[in-house]
Amino acid sequence: MSFIECLQKDRFVVTSEVQVSVETDTSAMVSALNKIKGRVDGLIVSEVEIEGVVCDSVNVCSTLRLSGYDPLFETTTREKNRIDLQNQLIKASDVGIQNLLTFTRDYRLTGDGLNELMFFHVDSAKLFSVLESLKEGHDVKGNQLNKSVEFAVGAGVDSSWGKRVPDLELREMEVMVQLGTKYFITTPVFDLDDFSQFAERVRPFGIPIIAEVILIRSAGMGHLLNKYIRPNLVPGNMIQRLLKAPDKEKASIEIFTELIKGLRSTCHGIHIVPYGAEDKMSKYLDAVKL
Repeated sequence: MSFIECLQKDRFVVTSEVQVSVETDTSAMVSALNKIKGRVDGLIVSEVEIEGVVCDSVNVCSTLRLSGYDPLFETTTREKNRIDLQNQLIKASDVGIQNLLTFTRDYRLTGDGLNELMFFHVDSAKLFSVLESLKEGHDVKGNQLNKSVEFAVGAGVDSSWGKRVPDLELREMEVMVQLGTKYFITTPVFDLDDFSQFAERVRPFGIPIIAEVILIRSAGMGHLLNKYIRPNLVPGNMIQRLLKAPDKEKASIEIFTELIKGLRSTCHGIHIVPYGAEDKMSKYLDAVKL
């Protein structure tokens, strides 16, 4: 069953992600994924640029698809024009990719202004104008294609606001829904109360929400995320719990289990970010019976 079919059947989905590198040999990546094969409904392949070299994430998606996984191709819209997007999407379609996850890179709040409020923002007008052309079987200049191109589109949303979701974000979500967005993936969730309030606030859109969950394995990791991702992202009591735990892995799995137990009733699935713990993911999935 495909990722989108799982969402349509109201199944609690599980997605994760793979790290794209400049290496062309993907055999080690596929081998490492064998432990979770059949236990994840989709794998996100991020668009990555390392020291000016853009990694071939489309090729990685193709490899995953041929290996029995359903890839979610992630692309950004901020620094691409319509031709750039079109060429990338045609290439993705040619290798059988059907799922698209899109956003621009994270927007930050600057001063007291609201111009850069959202953590994720999609240039929906640009993206969907390209998608509409491709779906109709022609490119953005009107030239006919050999086939029509269509994707199930998802987008990132910031769930950290709880019930205080800014009107700007709500309007953007509404536009994305009207244009045909099939699912939303949130920013990392650590506070279940805040997330529950967010989920209730956006429930009228009627679109599946997938909560991102990071595998926090140590107090040091929590401090690093708070420093480099977002201040206070990982709660202090969670960091202290890991710091004092005699068995760090056991404590980490317990934290994950508690989060998933709370999320099952408030959203449509989870997106697991392993951050170097890909080989341990099966232990976490075992703990929550997924």
